[in-house]
Amino acid sequence: MKFRPLHDRVVIRRAEGDIKSKGGIIIPDNAKEKPQEGQVIAVGPGARDENGALVPLDVKAGDFILFGKWSGTEVKIDGEELLIMKETDIMGVIDKGIEAKQAA
Repeated sequence: MKFRPLHDRVVIRRAEGDIKSKGGIIIPDNAKEKPQEGQVIAVGPGARDENGALVPLDVKAGDFILFGKWSGTEVKIDGEELLIMKETDIMGVIDKGIEAKQAA
């Protein structure tokens, strides 16, 4: 099934949480905290301003983002758990290129 979000909504695949703690203890699924970052899968066309003009979104499919802890609505599409949220719930885009350069 193909899913296309409407207006200023964004579909996100949540990043995988850590399986082990920093000390090496394996964390069971029900005790893991859900990560607050993910990858944008699909975006809507944008919101309308007061004049009715379409304002495109700042994020695009493929972006890695950081979002609020309680943001979005969890849905299951084709057996995959995804989040749907408004663009205003997104705190920022994570630039994986800068992260990789800093690690080197």
